[in-house]
Amino acid sequence: MATQKLREKVLIICNHNSARSQIAEGLLKSLYGEYYEVYSAGSQPTTVNIYAIKVLEEIGVDISGNRSKSLKEFEGLVFDYVVTVCEGEGQKCPFFFGGKTYIHKSFEDPAAVNGDDCVKFDAFRRNRDEIKFWLVKTFKV
Repeated sequence: MATQKLREKVLIICNHNSARSQIAEGLLKSLYGEYYEVYSAGSQPTTVNIYAIKVLEEIGVDISGNRSKSLKEFEGLVFDYVVTVCEGEGQKCPFFFGGKTYIHKSFEDPAAVNGDDCVKFDAFRRNRDEIKFWLVKTFKV
């Protein structure tokens, strides 16, 4: 009988766990869920952004049941990868102790974009597509 390889654990973090980290969690689960056990959290969790839910829905990824989680919920756990997705300059990314490998990729915060629905949807779609491209390149299986 063949033994099944354990999935590597990934924690994706940003400040509010409302947009970028939620998008990345949903996408990584959708793309490679059989290889990675994926979670997301923030240092100052709020709520999952409705635009993040809707732009993932457009490509068949459902995060409507997700909730914004605090890094404190994961204290004491060890992850194979801890990934920060907040912007580098001018925005302090949270740090999580307990990662075997740390990866940082700066993504613009689509929730910070001002404008009407059209402008906001464009920002979130662009963010979704950039994150997806990066995940595919970074988490090759």
